[in-house]
Formats: sequence, structure tokens, C-alpha cells
Amino acid sequence: MLRIVLVALAALTLVTPVARAGEATPLTLVVLDPLAADLACPCVKGYAQRDYPKLAEYLGKQIGRPVKVHFAETLAGALQKKTDGKADLIIGKDSMIRFGARQAKMEIEPLAALTGQDGKTTMKGLWIVHSKDKALVPNDLAGYRLIFGNEDADEKYAAGVALLKSLEMKIPEKKECCDSCSTAAKKVVDGFEGGEKVAAIISSYAQPLLEGCGTVKKGELRVVGETAEVPFITAFANTKLSATERTAIRDALLALSKDAELCKKMETKSGFVTIDPAKKK
Repeated sequence: MLRIVLVALAALTLVTPVARAGEATPLTLVVLDPLAADLACPCVKGYAQRDYPKLAEYLGKQIGRPVKVHFAETLAGALQKKTDGKADLIIGKDSMIRFGARQAKMEIEPLAALTGQDGKTTMKGLWIVHSKDKALVPNDLAGYRLIFGNEDADEKYAAGVALLKSLEMKIPEKKECCDSCSTAAKKVVDGFEGGEKVAAIISSYAQPLLEGCGTVKKGELRVVGETAEVPFITAFANTKLSATERTAIRDALLALSKDAELCKKMETKSGFVTIDPAKKK
């Protein structure tokens, strides 16, 4: 009996260190993509249902390290409520991640951009009015109540302001801002029905969801202006990761295009693509 116990202990002594050596600390992935299934609703078939748990599984196999995924509306929310202040890899709206990283004093590096189903890596801001409103072009919005997005959303703030400035329109010093496109759209409808001249700017990716989710009725809104293109979904690495680790993650992301099934689950035409050096900052 004693001999059996000693043999068992010897086996544990040999196996345990190897098992521990093979264990790797999970990579913390924070997802802020508004088209992620866990952050959107399934109201439009084949849209806004990106499967990030599958992407995390894929990345884990590619880099030889488990990946734990967390979903949040903002980087600050993720750091404070979900990840104990940790974020190794962040995927989501480019401007929101940069804004959140500045707030958190986190150094990040853009690794790759995710293409949409149209193959693009960009989006626009759309100025909308009620479909029965008389406004037809952005210049017609002079004197209107203008509703912008928050400052962290370039397509609904900086790009929206730039468009109006290019037309030499007067921009309110104190801007009315909305957290979400659905709230902004509802304000346009309610305002018009109340006899008010009101316009709001929404994200182009949100347009199909407003009618699909029932926020507004079909044909109730009309686009009167589009902003310039801005970056959409970008993957950023925390620079606390080593250069070797960041390269491995970038290579894994860029190789996603070879996995047709996963590309379908991620609602992407060409997977992740390299970022133009001029657009990295």
C-alpha cells in the first residue's frame, strides 16, 4: 500500500509542474462593437449578430493562449465593472476606443480594421429629419434644433460639425447630444409631431436597425446629408503586451479572411485588414 502511495506522489511531482507550465493567463478581450450579437438585437436578419465568442475561440487557438471576452458599451464601463481594470485587446468603434483609452490613460496600438459586409472599414454620420419635413439638404437645417451624438463618436459629432462648417452654417455653441441613435431618432419624430423643426445625426450602421427594431415606423425618417467617411471597427492592443504578443495577435486577426465560416459569423466580407499608416493616429 505504501509503495502505491509513493508511486502516485512521484507521478504527481512529475506531472504537476508540466501542467502548470502549460497554463497561460487568459488574454482579456473587450468588445465595444455595436454590431456584436451580445450588444445588439436580432431584429434584422443577418445583421448586427457578430459572434465574438467564436472569434475569441479562434484567437486562442492561433496564439496559444485562452481569450476571455467581455462586452460593454464603453471602455470605462468594461474596466470598472467587468475586467478589474484589464484590457489586452479591444475591438470596437475606433473613435470610442481612442476616447476611452485617453480617459483611462491607457497606451494602445491599432492592429487591424474589420471590414463590413460591404468590404468597407468606414462609416458615416447621417443627418436625418422626419420624412414629412420640408428640409431636403443640409443647408435647409438652418434654424433647426440640431441633435448631435456624444463627443466620443466621431461620425455623430466631429464629422457632423465639420459638414455644417463646410456649408458655413451656424453651429450652436452648446450642442445637444444623445447617447444613442435610437433616442435621437425618436426625438426627431416626437419633435416634428410637436410642430418643431428638428434634425439629428445618426450612425450609418444604425439606420437599418431603427426600423427593424421598431424604434421608428418604416419610411418615417429621411436622410438630408452625409458626413465624410470615418473609421469604424478597429482592433487595438494594450501596449503593455510585448511587441511579440501584439504581432502574434495582429497576424491572427489578418489570417481570419482564410476562415470563410468564421467570416460569415463575424458578418465580414474580408475579415480584418491592415490599417493605412496615415490613419493609425
